[in-house]
Amino acid sequence: MRSFVAGTEPGPRLARLTVAVVFAGFASVYVLAADGVAEALLPLGVLVLQLGRVFPRWRRLRGPAALAAQAVLATVAVLVCGVSVGLLGFLAGSLLLVSAWPAAVLVVAGAAFVQATRSADVLAVIDSTIAPALAALVIYGLTRMAERVDEVAATRVRLALAAVAEERLRIATELNDGIGRGLDAIERGARRAMESAVDAGATGQTTGQTIGDVAATARRCLADARSAAADYRALSLAPEVAAARALLSAAGVETEVRIGHTEPLGSAGALLATVLRDAVTDVVRHGTARHCLIETVHRDGMVRLRVTNDGVRTADAGVEGLDDVIDRMAAVSGALRIGLDPDGRFGVEAAIPATPPAPPPPDTAYGLSVALLGTVVAGFCVKALLLVPGDLVLPAAACLVVIAYLQLRSVRGRHPYALAAMALLAYAPLFVFGQDWLGVGGFLAGPLLLMFRWTVSLPLVAVVMASVATAAAAFGLPAEAVVNYTASTLVTGLVIHGLVGLARVVKELQDSREEPARAAIVQERLRAARDLHDLLGHNLAAILLKCELARRLADAAPERARAEIADVIVMAGRARADLRAASGDHREMSLEEEAESARSVLAAAGMEVRLSLGHGPLPAPAETVLATVLREAVTNVLRHSSARSCHIASEVSQGVVRLSVRNDGVRPDAGRGRPGSGIGNLTARLAALGGELTARVEDDGWFRVRAVLVP
Repeated sequence: MRSFVAGTEPGPRLARLTVAVVFAGFASVYVLAADGVAEALLPLGVLVLQLGRVFPRWRRLRGPAALAAQAVLATVAVLVCGVSVGLLGFLAGSLLLVSAWPAAVLVVAGAAFVQATRSADVLAVIDSTIAPALAALVIYGLTRMAERVDEVAATRVRLALAAVAEERLRIATELNDGIGRGLDAIERGARRAMESAVDAGATGQTTGQTIGDVAATARRCLADARSAAADYRALSLAPEVAAARALLSAAGVETEVRIGHTEPLGSAGALLATVLRDAVTDVVRHGTARHCLIETVHRDGMVRLRVTNDGVRTADAGVEGLDDVIDRMAAVSGALRIGLDPDGRFGVEAAIPATPPAPPPPDTAYGLSVALLGTVVAGFCVKALLLVPGDLVLPAAACLVVIAYLQLRSVRGRHPYALAAMALLAYAPLFVFGQDWLGVGGFLAGPLLLMFRWTVSLPLVAVVMASVATAAAAFGLPAEAVVNYTASTLVTGLVIHGLVGLARVVKELQDSREEPARAAIVQERLRAARDLHDLLGHNLAAILLKCELARRLADAAPERARAEIADVIVMAGRARADLRAASGDHREMSLEEEAESARSVLAAAGMEVRLSLGHGPLPAPAETVLATVLREAVTNVLRHSSARSCHIASEVSQGVVRLSVRNDGVRPDAGRGRPGSGIGNLTARLAALGGELTARVEDDGWFRVRAVLVP
C-alpha cells in the first residue's frame, strides 16, 4: 500500500509553494518600486514574516511577537519610507488569519487615510483602499486553502489507517468465528486421541475414530480457509495477473501486462479472475502462442479485461473452457466476447459494471475557495474600471464581466477556446481604452500558468509581460509606470493561478479522499488471502495428512500413531498463530524450522527428503518470505504431484540468497493447468522485497520452484 503522510504529499507541498510564489510576487511590486536599500528590505522583511504562516518549519514566526514585528516593518515602510499603502495588505491578512478582523478593517481604513493625505484624487484613494483589501483577502484565502489541503491530505491518511484497522477487526471476527473454532476443535480432538492412544484399556479402533473426527474437522477448516482466501482475492486482479504471468513465463510465452482499472472491483471481480484463469489456461494448453497481452481498462462505467495471444488461428479453437462463463457474465450485466481480431490474434474480452465509488461527503472548502476567487477577480475588475473614462465605463464593464466569467470557469478544467477569448479581450480593447486597459494582461497570464506546464507557460507569460511593457512604452508612459504595469501583470497572473490552482487541488483531494482507504482495504484483504493460503492452508493440509497417517497406524503401530498425534497438536498451535497472522498480527518465521517441518510432513507422505541449508543468518523479513515460499512449495508437492523424492536447498552467493525446492513427481500436464493463487501470492511477496520466483520443469524432468532474493 502506498504510504500517505500528511504534509509530504505532492498536494500540500505544491500548495505551499504556490502560496509562497504568489506572496513573493506581491512583495516584488514594492521592492521594484523602492528608491533605496531600506525601502527594498522592509517589504522583504514583511514577506519573510508572512511566509512563517505558510511553511510548517517556520512556526516560530507565527506568534504575537512576529505579528508585532510585521506591523512595525509595514508601518515604517509606509509612513517613513513612503512605500505604497498596498503593503499594509500583508498586515491586514495576518490579522484576518488570527481572527482579528476588526483590526484588519482598521488597517485598511488607515491605508485609505494615508493615501488621502498623499493625494486629493478620490479615485486614487479608492484604488489604494481596494489594493490592501484585496491583498488581505488573497493572503488570508491562500493561507487557509493551503491549510485545508494539509487537512484533507491528513484526512486521507486517517481514513486509510481507520479502514485497515476496521478491516483487520472484521477479518479477525470472520476467521475466529469459523476457522478459529475449528482449530479449537482440532486441538481438543487431538488431545482426546492422545489420551485414548496412551490408555491401556482403549483400542486402536477408538483412537482411529477420534482422530478421524479430527481429520474431518481439519478438512472443513481447510475448505473454509481456501474459500475465505478466494473471497478476499476477489476484490483485486493483482494476484491472478501475477499467477498468469508466472504460468505463461514457465510455458515460454512472452507476456505483456497493462493495468488500467481501479480497485476494489467489487463482488464481480471474482468473475474477471475466472475469465483470466481460463483464458490463460487455454493459451498454455494450445502451446502455440509466443506472445500474450493481458490488459484492463476502466471506461464508460465498465471494467474490461482483455487477453489476446498469437497462438490460435481459428475462432472455434479457442472457445473451450469458457462456455460456462457466458451465463455468469450475463447474470451480473456483463458481457463476454471470444474470437479472432482483425490482426489475426485470438482475444477473450470480458466486461463487468464497475463498482461506483462512494460520493465524497459535502465540504464547504471548495465553495469558499471559488467564492474567494470571485471576490478577488471582482476587486481587480473594479480597480481596472477606476482607470477607465466615464463614457467608456459600460463597454469596459461588459468586457470585464466576460473576463470574470472566464476566470471562474477555469476552475473546472482547461478550456482552449476560453483562453483564446481571454487573449482577445486582453489586447483588442487596448485600441479603445488605451493605457487604462494595460492592467488586464494579468488575467491572461493566470490561465496560461494554469493550462500549460511550467516549461511552456513561463515563456508565454514572459511574452505577455513583454507585450504589456511594449504597449506601455508605446503609450508614452514613464519608466516607473512601465515597470509597475509589467510587474502587476505577473502578480495578477500569480494570484489567479494560486486561487484557481489551490481550488483545483482541494477539489481533487476531496474527490479522492476515499481512494487511499479503498486501496488499503484491497491490500489488507490480499494480505489476508496470502496468509490464509500460504500459511494456514499449509498447516491445515499437513494436519490432515498427519491425521490420516495416525488413523492408519492406530492399530498396527500405536507408538508411531502417538508421535503423529503429537505433531498434530503442535501443528494446531502453529495454525492458531497463522490465523492471527492472517488477522493482521505480524509473525516472523524461521527457514530452518520450516525446513524441518517440511522434512517431517514429506516423510510422513512416504517421500525421500534431501535437505541442504547453507544460507546462514538472514534478516527477519527475508527469512519469513523464504520460509513462506518453502511452505507453499511443499504444499504443492503434496497436492499436485506423485513425487517420490524432494530436494530442498538454500545457499548464499555474492550476497544473493537462493532457495530451491525440487521434486520428481511431475505430472504429464504440469505447467498446463490453471494458474494457482499460490504462485501469484509468492511472486507478490518476493517482489515486495525485490526478489523473484520461477517455477518450471527442468531438463531432467524434475519440477523446481526457485526463489532468489537479495536480503
